[in-house]
Amino acid sequence: MITLNVNRKKYEVNVDPATPLLWALRDSIGLTGTKFGCGVAQCGACTVHVNGEAARSCVTPVSAVVGKDITTIEGLSPDLGHPLQQAWIAEDVPQCGYCQSGQIMSAAVLLAHNPKPTDTDIDDVMTGNICRCGTYNRIRRAIHHAARMMAEK
Repeated sequence: MITLNVNRKKYEVNVDPATPLLWALRDSIGLTGTKFGCGVAQCGACTVHVNGEAARSCVTPVSAVVGKDITTIEGLSPDLGHPLQQAWIAEDVPQCGYCQSGQIMSAAVLLAHNPKPTDTDIDDVMTGNICRCGTYNRIRRAIHHAARMMAEK
């Protein structure tokens, strides 16, 4: 058994230590907001936070995150109250929605490090997250919107 700290709770998972975190989250814990996209850390659909930094859960073995704080999209806010989630809704960002949890998780790390990002800052950080529907302009607008909301608090 491996103990994982996910969304401020401890979970015991019975998986091989080499199992990708993505599958422990989805199959063992039942947190399905984190998506499988490519399996090789290229698309960003599986992005979660590990100790506050963005990590691709499809290639991160559970053995590498034991004792670390893991946050999934479900843990960002229990009631869609996070400014990014509110901005995503206000800007009508999702089209198919598949990549959006990874997009939001990457954007959350960006705003934690840079509360007033420029378009270039956003593009540089978000380049690793692929949106097959092409909602990049709406994503950028939503990040700026969330940054304004966060500055007002």
